[in-house]
Amino acid sequence: MIEEHSHIGARTSWVDLGNGTRAFLATPSRLPGPYGAVVLGHERYGLVQHTLDLAAKFASYGFAAVAPDMASHWDGDKDALNRGDARMELSDDQVRQYMGAGFDYLKALPEVDGAQIAAMGVCQSGAYPHLLNSVKPDVAANIIFYGGEDAPDEVVEAITAPTLGVFGEADHIISIPDVYAFRAKLEKFHKNYEMRIFPSMPHGWLNDTMPGRYRQRQAEEAWVLIMDFLTRVFNGGYPDNRVRWKMAAEYCADYDFSKNVRLA
Repeated sequence: MIEEHSHIGARTSWVDLGNGTRAFLATPSRLPGPYGAVVLGHERYGLVQHTLDLAAKFASYGFAAVAPDMASHWDGDKDALNRGDARMELSDDQVRQYMGAGFDYLKALPEVDGAQIAAMGVCQSGAYPHLLNSVKPDVAANIIFYGGEDAPDEVVEAITAPTLGVFGEADHIISIPDVYAFRAKLEKFHKNYEMRIFPSMPHGWLNDTMPGRYRQRQAEEAWVLIMDFLTRVFNGGYPDNRVRWKMAAEYCADYDFSKNVRLA
């Protein structure tokens, strides 16, 4: 493993997941194992700084994290992909392969608690945790940020872990009715979830590499949500014989999705 970055409380490196798939790995540098862990799906830009920072942040909080590079076998222009000038489309099977490779890698690490591995997706990768969980029933938790609302019924029916879904009122891609339809689908199949719609938040507000979208106070509040959710899940907060639903939302009474715009 080659050391790549230096983050407070995190040890980071690039690793090989096998079959020519590289990934960014972050592990806690100041805390003893065994650790809970997270497989991270990257946004449509590929494995850029935002995802690396998320992985390192998880490590600084005591979790191992791995972010597979899902453009490892893509033969397009990766510089254009990273800039947002090109788009890479992945099949569900490809997503399961990449996320599954990350999951298996974490599970094989002796310092990781194999019963406490979550999956997280952001934007384009929002549905990836559910795709992974649909074939890996031992995924412990699913974390979805402004994405994943269009997962097929058969995928949602197959998931086994509780879901944390975080969305924004001012999102120009996902409407509030979309979020409520997603919620209804989880309820249809009796799946555990917690959801939060943050008022006035645009698409991408967690991403501090995009100054036009990033909202620091709300991003920090969302991070507290993630930590609280994982702590409760890993400590038995969702017993197998119970179904729990929790929804919190705040938005304008005259909400109009058509007025939401894409920010830089």
